[in-house]
Amino acid sequence: MRAGGRAVTLRRAVSADDADAAAEVWLRSFAAALPSVVRPRSDDEVRAYFRHVLVPSRETWVAEPAGGGVVGVMALEGEELAQLYLTPEWRGRGVGDRFVALAKELRPRGLSLWTFQVNAPARRFYERHGFTAVERTDGSGNEEREPDVRYVWRP
Repeated sequence: MRAGGRAVTLRRAVSADDADAAAEVWLRSFAAALPSVVRPRSDDEVRAYFRHVLVPSRETWVAEPAGGGVVGVMALEGEELAQLYLTPEWRGRGVGDRFVALAKELRPRGLSLWTFQVNAPARRFYERHGFTAVERTDGSGNEEREPDVRYVWRP
């Protein structure tokens, strides 16, 4: 598929290089989308998590445009869509839509996810894709201590 005029491939993340690139996507995306949310982990701790936990032991996918580089990352843990992040310049180009379609294909019985309440663009995105808000919290259960919302999609 072409996103923004460039072909983009979604593929499993398999290597340490994939983990490093995916962590950089996460760091850039988080900083751009959630500037008011305090991160409990340093950049190096995020990179280590991607390298030693997320890519080796979770179903992690990356979006790679023609010419290389990684511009998006998605991770599934069971029926949870645990991560979906795009670099800021790749938002609005259909890559996130493709990741959600892939997640639904891979988990046809349904998906759930958490996002922060302050992340209105993400909430609109998931609602547009048929996810329904089923629970809101005050944030006391997450590391960031940020109010969040749980979404569920059922076919």
